[in-house]
Amino acid sequence: MTPPPSAPSATSTRAYRPHRVVVLALDGLLPFELGIPHRIFGRAKDTEGRLLYEVVTCSIRPPGPVETDGDFAILVENGPEALAGADTVVVPASYELGPVFEEGVLTGELAAALAHIRPGSRLVAICTGGYVLAAAGYLDGRPAATHWADAEHFQQTFPKIKVDADVLFVDDGDVLTSAGVAAGLDLCLHLVRRDHGAAVANEVARRTVVPPHRDGGQAQYIQRPVPEPQLATTTVARAWALGRLHEPIQLRDMADQESMSVRTFTRRFREEVGVSPGQWLTGQRVERARHLLESSDLSIDQVARDSGFGTAQSMRQHLQAALGVTPTAYRRTFRALTHRS
Repeated sequence: MTPPPSAPSATSTRAYRPHRVVVLALDGLLPFELGIPHRIFGRAKDTEGRLLYEVVTCSIRPPGPVETDGDFAILVENGPEALAGADTVVVPASYELGPVFEEGVLTGELAAALAHIRPGSRLVAICTGGYVLAAAGYLDGRPAATHWADAEHFQQTFPKIKVDADVLFVDDGDVLTSAGVAAGLDLCLHLVRRDHGAAVANEVARRTVVPPHRDGGQAQYIQRPVPEPQLATTTVARAWALGRLHEPIQLRDMADQESMSVRTFTRRFREEVGVSPGQWLTGQRVERARHLLESSDLSIDQVARDSGFGTAQSMRQHLQAALGVTPTAYRRTFRALTHRS
């Protein structure tokens, strides 16, 4: 369940300070994942063109080179003390976690670095970076995601964690974890949206040339013993449905767009997207409702009609199930956030 959006740090015309994101670079890191926070948070701006985040990279050692999983190292100019000033700490994946991955315990050097993190800081892990948070005890009793290929090992190593191998990321409020590699993009965009609204997140996504929200979970990327995919896909049907979210849409209607039987279409859709057509359609309508609640002054009844829920009661039930809040509370939260920004 995704909690209602909240701003990690208040900004105002009287005292402006960007939210400070500190990225922890560990030996064996994946350069792509290390760059995700800088690319996403570093492009988010308010209506006055001010950067909403300050992104800093640090090492667990004094400033110096940090090895990557490629044939090059990176020069990190900040030591672990930078973690003390973090509003959000991001731990990308590493292929050299040693006892953290193998035994679920921190090295002395890593434990000393994490001790700099102040209480109340938001913690974010990308892919196997979750092993670091887990070994430090931050994930005990919480739900968490990691790369599907490591999910079973992650669960065995940390039995107190509720591992979800199907989702792209898990938002548990002050601690968030993602699946592998590009799922870090999904998680960081989600945080921008949670902090500053859909308009800011969509603009960052547009400039990064990635979707602001990906359909389905990582289950769609797991190799299964299924027949080779055919040339036919469900892409046309999804595009057709997205242009008609305000109208009643039947499964038969979507299958007809691909000239498939309902049974074949349903199977192909789940293989491609990772969820059923009905689940996908509801998710798209929830996203449409969120956008309208955030960006328009339409009444709750009109938002319900325009997003395809038909009635305010139906929309309320679906938003409550998906977000844990009512449409009115969701809009009120975003309006308060807009006034703070």
